[in-house]
Amino acid sequence: MRLTIDKLVYGGEGLARVGEAEGRAKTIFVPFVLPGEEVEAQLVEQKKSFAHARLESVVTASPERQAPPCPYFLRCGGCHYQHIDHPRQVEAKKVILLETLRRTGKIDWTKPIEAITGEPFHYRNRTRMRIHHTGRFEIGYYQYRSHKMIAVRECPISSPLINRILALLWTLGEAGELPPAIREVEYFADATDEKALLELVLQAPPSAEDKQRLSTFATRLMQEQPAVVGIAGFIQQGDAADYGDPVWTQGEKSLEYQTKTDRYRVSAGSFFQTNRFLSDALVGLVTAGKEGGLALDLYAGTGLFALPLARAFDQVIAVEASPASFADLRVNATSNIKAVKSTTEEYLRQHSGKHAPDLVVMDPPRAGLGEKVIPNLERSKAAELCYVSCDPATLARDLKALVEAGYGIDSIHLVDLFPQTFHLETVVQLSR
Repeated sequence: MRLTIDKLVYGGEGLARVGEAEGRAKTIFVPFVLPGEEVEAQLVEQKKSFAHARLESVVTASPERQAPPCPYFLRCGGCHYQHIDHPRQVEAKKVILLETLRRTGKIDWTKPIEAITGEPFHYRNRTRMRIHHTGRFEIGYYQYRSHKMIAVRECPISSPLINRILALLWTLGEAGELPPAIREVEYFADATDEKALLELVLQAPPSAEDKQRLSTFATRLMQEQPAVVGIAGFIQQGDAADYGDPVWTQGEKSLEYQTKTDRYRVSAGSFFQTNRFLSDALVGLVTAGKEGGLALDLYAGTGLFALPLARAFDQVIAVEASPASFADLRVNATSNIKAVKSTTEEYLRQHSGKHAPDLVVMDPPRAGLGEKVIPNLERSKAAELCYVSCDPATLARDLKALVEAGYGIDSIHLVDLFPQTFHLETVVQLSR
């Protein structure tokens, strides 16, 4: 069918409508398009009121369309916006954020949204790839809207060091030196892009023979690429890794990640922000100008926000549930940081009302806060909140509840941690 694209929506697709003249409007979602473009598209999935389509050709291109720099774009599912220049991507994300806040949260934000941006390529310090051994050896990503793999030999949004390691893995894999037990590899590079950890996802607990093969492979890789200082293996659970304790390691088990103001131990299996150019800007946005007696850092990870907050508050309570991240948090914590191993929900259930923090910083996963956290957060009587979100839909839902609980929104910033993709980070400051 031929479609005219109305706008971009969250998820990386454009939206078109058909049948409006006949009173039976249907929404069609098409990837890799721009507003105003006329395109030919093939339906691939139909529901009652909407459908997904595959882009076949661009009949009338937007003047803002550009040639994507990556040879895998349109096939790879990792990027969505390489056909749009970076400033236009950021503006599109602002529009999507505002619309989501209005539609889902009933928040009609009329003040400016300032965008914090950095380099649009080679920004990722953490990248995860699939590995196939069946037939011919391949490393890559899933194809767009598929669980089929596309083999990639370079990734322009990943750091130069990650790309050098990727090239070496291809060499070793094609020579038959990569153990077949490895199903996925995650690269994590330090702030200077000079050292890296590899996290391997294994299909099953390794036997003694598997461990010997892994050790031989690790020795060879680390000799060829000394920047790889450690490798850890984790067990695959469904489609994800079980980031408990690694079942096999060689070399270092952690990296030191240096920001402008703080140094963090980040172990294999721990969470850390993925944009190597914007960590300092994000930290500054969350913590600058904040001071007082007590701050809570919920979903604290390895302590990215807790450490700078500790210089401005008498005490910081940092709450983290992940065993790996909590272990690093305890090592990174200064004397006035109390590290608590708990889910945010359980911590607030037990402690809300026992103290009134001056500030609560929240950086939840995509699921957001939800109805089990927000009532207890309200009972904490915090004077100020800072909400760091990676999903605008759950952010909008939670902001609606927080506003109803008596908090006002002071500012909204878009932090473009994920250029070339539809993902966006939002930092919202609230107060009573």
